[in-house]
Amino acid sequence: MSKIIVVGTLAFDTIETPFGKVERVIGGSAPFASLAAKTKNVDCAIVSIVGNDFPKSYLQLLVSKEIDISEVQIEKNGKSFFWSGKYHDNMNKRDTLETQVNVLADFDPKIPKNFKNPEVLVLGNLDPKVQLSIVSQFDKKPNFIMLDTMNFWMDHTLDNLMKIISKVDLICINDEEVIQLSGCSNHDLGIKKILTMGPEFIIMKKGEFGATLYSDKSEFFCPSFKIEKVIDPTGAGDSFAGGMMGYLASVDDTSAASIRRALVYGTLVASYNVEDFSLDKMREIEKSDLDIRFERFKSAVNFT
Repeated sequence: MSKIIVVGTLAFDTIETPFGKVERVIGGSAPFASLAAKTKNVDCAIVSIVGNDFPKSYLQLLVSKEIDISEVQIEKNGKSFFWSGKYHDNMNKRDTLETQVNVLADFDPKIPKNFKNPEVLVLGNLDPKVQLSIVSQFDKKPNFIMLDTMNFWMDHTLDNLMKIISKVDLICINDEEVIQLSGCSNHDLGIKKILTMGPEFIIMKKGEFGATLYSDKSEFFCPSFKIEKVIDPTGAGDSFAGGMMGYLASVDDTSAASIRRALVYGTLVASYNVEDFSLDKMREIEKSDLDIRFERFKSAVNFT
């Protein structure tokens, strides 16, 4: 069975949307991405850190989905990462109300013993120093490395960010970050410049409007899957990334055509994520559900 490692956060989230509020539920990039990857029945491990306040039931949820948590470090004298946010009525914007980094500040990641040679490595949105640390531990580079990052790291740790960008196969950023990272005045020029930094592929995310996959030879747009009622968008981007990379690991094919299909698959997985708070929808997702949604979607997207 193909193997995938997700390096990311495990956190408490307090979230308010027009449809309700939940407090201190399981969040962070790692659980969303790993549950999404597991929909393709791959071996998946999480590399992360939590404090002594993180419930065993949250970790047991991951174990029940056959996700390896052997390198989820538990800091006995620390508190877990915490994020609180409130979404606007149209769900396209949110306000961060509080962020507590806590144990994440001193995170020193380690590769799980049974995952020394994974097919795919997902580098969730973390300090580039942490991302560089995990990549340096591999004797042989994973077949495919995906990087998720954000404007905060561009503002504060650009040198290390540029180093990790040079080592990955795909970078996933939004349209505003393309402009900031490249220093260019428009997206076309920005994409071309970022492709010279190391990655073979770029995914430019545009939220509810979908995402575009770029390489130096092609461009592919995938619209979002329309949902009647979006309850909570938190974790949608991580579910998208995990679904994509789970697909690539399962087919052991990283050609441009395969990545296009993976982009569509990730889009469908993410569409389930937004239908409920936290992991409530993701923990119940079935292959048959995805198959039905795929049949509805494929007529709108030519991805062969």
